[in-house]
Amino acid sequence: MPLSLGSLVEIAPGVLMPRLGFGTYKAAEGSEVEGAVAEALRAGYRGVDTASFYGNERGVGRAIAESGLARKDVFVATKVWNDEQGYDGTLRALERSLGRLGLAHVDLYLVHWPQPALARDTWRAMERALADGLTRAIGVCNHLPHHVEALLAHASVPPAIDQVEFHPLLQSPDLQAYLRERGIALQAWAPLIRGRAGSVPELVRIAGAHGVTPSQVCVRWALQLGHCAVPKSVHAARIRENADVFGFELSEDEMAAIAALDRSERLGPHPDVGPGA
Repeated sequence: MPLSLGSLVEIAPGVLMPRLGFGTYKAAEGSEVEGAVAEALRAGYRGVDTASFYGNERGVGRAIAESGLARKDVFVATKVWNDEQGYDGTLRALERSLGRLGLAHVDLYLVHWPQPALARDTWRAMERALADGLTRAIGVCNHLPHHVEALLAHASVPPAIDQVEFHPLLQSPDLQAYLRERGIALQAWAPLIRGRAGSVPELVRIAGAHGVTPSQVCVRWALQLGHCAVPKSVHAARIRENADVFGFELSEDEMAAIAALDRSERLGPHPDVGPGA
């Protein structure tokens, strides 16, 4: 079936997540995030990604409530931050997030960064939240294969997704292969290389051949690989541009040319170090 803005992936039994979602990192609480989410929903996005750490869950919730869309038609994900982890801490964090979002449940709850000392208790809380119907699926962010292996050693429910930094300059082939083998969806954050796509000549060349932008090439590339992505913007034109990636297809040669751009270049923290270190 051809890719479209309505394309979904089953990340857990009976739980369908949009392949292309809308990210809200650094969208300020209040009118900025409310306007961005409202625009994204008008443009046809049906997945919205936020986090406790982003400080904008209230605005995300207001925008969804005021959109006129049925709750079942918007896939909402949020995350537990590092200093909220542990068994009781994770459950309390989810309760706070639900209160800010104004929701009875989220569709996906994620562990934001690996915290090895707390991982077992945190995941036990994630599984409890799932069993209690406070979330429809549970997953992780920024986990490398050894983090996931450690989790699987004690998990009753495997993570549905791993949301990681992923773009043409950081392709993590070993992680891609690992997640595919275990049936865990890879969801890309920073898929647009944090605004740097236009400075990569090969992406500019490929974009010109299709009459699109380098950022659109990045999104299309991730989706064609079979992954998911949550590009972010607070600008209406960019929000719509990032969703307009279904009128062209990258050739095998173009996919190979993008594969050759991998430099293992991280823009964010290494998962073994984490933020703030």
